[in-house]
Amino acid sequence: MSVDLAHIRQVMAEADCLYDNADVERAIAQVAQQINGELAERNPVVFCVMNGGLIFAGKLLPLLDFPLELSYLHATRYRNETSGGELFWKAKPEISFIDREVLIIDDILDEGHTLAAIIDFCRHAGASHVHTAVLINKEHERKARPDLVADYVGLPCIDRYIFGYGMDYKGYWRNAAGIYAVKGL
Repeated sequence: MSVDLAHIRQVMAEADCLYDNADVERAIAQVAQQINGELAERNPVVFCVMNGGLIFAGKLLPLLDFPLELSYLHATRYRNETSGGELFWKAKPEISFIDREVLIIDDILDEGHTLAAIIDFCRHAGASHVHTAVLINKEHERKARPDLVADYVGLPCIDRYIFGYGMDYKGYWRNAAGIYAVKGL
């Protein structure tokens, strides 16, 4: 598969910056403060949802001032496309969380199909409680379940196709130091 890097660069050049690096870092610090206040004594197992949650988790975890166990999982609907399909598990959790509280760290709560499936998986596998932390909550009426709300949210976002801080555009720009919206999407 050949990638048109000129197109990928053009997407960034034309993108609208919704939140700059400082905005995102402040939001992550606020999420950490909430989690420290609520989960410090609960011995949670923390799962980073790959690949999108990697940067958020990497920035968030050093701000958590309590002992925790960390692992990852990888479930996706996008596979480097701009619209989602069926849920595909690339890696299920390998650490036991039976009768434990779980904190899922992900990049975005958009429609929530992936996050809902991960929450259900953790509950059915024996977690005593599942908490969720997302960097971005996309504001629209298309959530997978009307009751699906993240416990910890960094920033709200308008309903556009966004990238940066772990979120990608066709597999690229996860490394962008800010939250950007693709022109026209």
